[in-house]
Amino acid sequence: MVEPFHVLAEEPGLPTVALPPELARIYGGDLGLADDCVFANFVATLDGVVAIPSLPGSNSVIASDNDADRFLMGLLRAFADAVLIGAGVLRASPLGTWRAESIYRPAAESYAELRLSLGLPAAPETAILTGSGSIDPAHHPVLTGRAVVLTSDAGSERLAGSVPETAAVISLGTERHFDGAAVLEALRARGHRRILCEAGPHTFGALLDAGAVDELFLTTSPFLAGDAGPASRFRLVEATDLVPFVECRPLSIRRHGAHLFTRYAIDERGR
Repeated sequence: MVEPFHVLAEEPGLPTVALPPELARIYGGDLGLADDCVFANFVATLDGVVAIPSLPGSNSVIASDNDADRFLMGLLRAFADAVLIGAGVLRASPLGTWRAESIYRPAAESYAELRLSLGLPAAPETAILTGSGSIDPAHHPVLTGRAVVLTSDAGSERLAGSVPETAAVISLGTERHFDGAAVLEALRARGHRRILCEAGPHTFGALLDAGAVDELFLTTSPFLAGDAGPASRFRLVEATDLVPFVECRPLSIRRHGAHLFTRYAIDERGR
């Protein structure tokens, strides 16, 4: 098991759920989320880079293949009714299942115990966002479990007959670029209350623009990525103008080795 986090700061009075003992020992206490919320999880360099398109598996490289980061990803997935990803994330993880135990196996039993205590099924539903429907359902294991593809009318036609019976395909309309509110509405209609966003910075931006994100868990790795020109790096929010600013209020700060783990409440009332 990974060594425990060092708790540097935590706002008093946060909602908490009693974690299984091993999860609480590593995390440095209990963790809770609102019954209905959208929470995002990212890892970024010190200069805010979350993805490098030219570098295969750049997310893992940015995280420096860090066990503490994987542990936290699993813990957040264990709380989720649904995990939202984009087609790019799907293609970058050809064996991904977005289950808690798949990202950090040493804590598998404790993650399962937490989901059972929350009254959740064994795994969250994976929601895949693709405007064009340009995914290959026959060659990705996530579609053989609980999954839903959110796409356009054209994407729905493209995927007709190719998605396993275990997965659903839902069209969000004619547009291939989705409004964050429409994405959230579709997931709420499926009964999902706690929705974890592990999609890329474009989807995260759309959700922020719609005022749909409640919390951000941000892992900061001890690296600087720089910039090699247009589209060479993706930062935390892409293709969305958030001025006037979205304010993020720190709720907790943890450290594990050279990595910082921050949790923010997102407040859009001033926009």
